[in-house]
Parts: sequence; C-alpha cells; structure tokens
Amino acid sequence: MVVIDARAEEIKQSIRKGGKAMIPVGIIIALLIVVISSLGTVGAGERGVMLQFGAVQDRVIGEGLYFKIPFVQTVEVIDVRIQKDEVLSTASSKDLQIVTSKIALNYHLDPDNVNNVWQEVGKSYNTRIIAPSIQEAVKSVTARFTAEELITKREEVKDQIKANLFERLSTNYIIVDEFNIIDFSFSAAFNEAIEAKVTAEQLKLKADRDLERIRIEADQNAVAAEGKAKAILTEAQALRANPQVVELRWIEKWDGKTPLYWGEASPFIGLNQ
Repeated sequence: MVVIDARAEEIKQSIRKGGKAMIPVGIIIALLIVVISSLGTVGAGERGVMLQFGAVQDRVIGEGLYFKIPFVQTVEVIDVRIQKDEVLSTASSKDLQIVTSKIALNYHLDPDNVNNVWQEVGKSYNTRIIAPSIQEAVKSVTARFTAEELITKREEVKDQIKANLFERLSTNYIIVDEFNIIDFSFSAAFNEAIEAKVTAEQLKLKADRDLERIRIEADQNAVAAEGKAKAILTEAQALRANPQVVELRWIEKWDGKTPLYWGEASPFIGLNQ
C-alpha cells in the first residue's frame, strides 16, 4: 500500500513539472503568431492603404516589408501600374448625326494618394469614376464638331477629349497616360450620303478635266486653222503675183503620162510638137 501511494505521488509530481514546461512553449507560439500577424509585404507596382479599425490612415505604404498592429490595423493593397480600358460611347455630333466611338484609355492611380481613392471611391473606381467620365468627355467634345469634322479633324478631337478627361479624372487622383480613338462609326444613312458626296465630287472633277481638255484642243485647232489660213493666203498672194506658179504645181503633180483630154489651161499644149 505504501508503495502504491509513493508511485502515485511520483506521477503527480511529473505532471506538475510537465505543465510548467508547457507554459513557455505556449507563450513562444503566441508571440510568433503576433509577430507574423504584424508583418506584411507590398509588391512591385502596388501601394498599401493602412486601415485602423476600418478607418483610413494618412500613411501610404510603399513597396516592400511593412509592420502593423495585429488585430487593430489591416492593409489594403492597390495596383498603381498603368491600366487600359476600352469603352464604346455613343454621342451626337454638331449636325445631329449619331456617332459611335471606340475609345482606349491608359491610366494609373496617383501612388501618393491611393488612401484618398480608397476612402472616397474604393476599389470600384473604374465603374464609378472612369467609365462615366469617358462617356461625358466624349459626348461633350463630339457635340462641338460636325460628323465630317470628326473624321477630318480627328487629332484635334482626340486632344480635346484627352484634356477633358484629364481634368475630370485628376480631381479623383487618377492620372491619364494616353488616350486614343480607335474607331468612329456613323449611321447607314450618313455613310450613304458621304459616298454620294464623294461620287459627285469625283464626277465634277472629271467634268472639269474634260472641259479643260476640250478647251486646250479647241485652242490647238484654232491655232492650226489660223496657220493653215495664213498658208493659203500666202500661197494665193503668190499665185496672183506670179501665174506661172500654177503651171509649176501642175508639173509637180504630173505622173509623166500624156492626158487623154486636154484642158484649155493645160501647160502641156504643144508638148508633142
């Protein structure tokens, strides 16, 4: 009986010692969890927004390692690299033609103000800010030009839309990098009208060229006729001055054969004699 009691006491002491040994291990594990929770990283081309109990802080976290208070602070990572959006926009031109434009926009968030973007807009800045701004800018500028000018003054239209977008988006800390008009498309009726106009201009140009050709040919014919008339007049004057020229022309055209019939004015009368 004494032996059993002694053994039981040894077991109790062993359990007490084991429990005391487990306490430091638990503390170490808890500390490791706290340390790991307080560390984080922000990748290349990104910025971190520090939130404390959900409230946005002034601090913007750059690329690399950062520290935060576990269970108190959290970090939202936002991409600040250049992004591209392609949008279809329908607007009316100055002459009330319906124009559908395909727009490409390159933009990025202002890295130093991503906390303000998060606070005022959140991650849905694309649908809330960028898409509506593109639509409004395109409608505003398109209304200043006729449909034909939208084609002939494409670069000017592009520059005005880009400036309009820059003004709208910069107030929300969104920077416009590049803007392009990929395509303009018009109604079928307008396309037919443009085609008819081009055809009419081509026909008019051809008619002008034909008229100019006719005038040049008429001038050439007039000059030729005038030259011929002068030649005839000169020859007639020569004949009147010297009648023997007629005989000379007759002889030049003679083929050497004696004519069957003699005219009264034949220079060959008396030739056989």
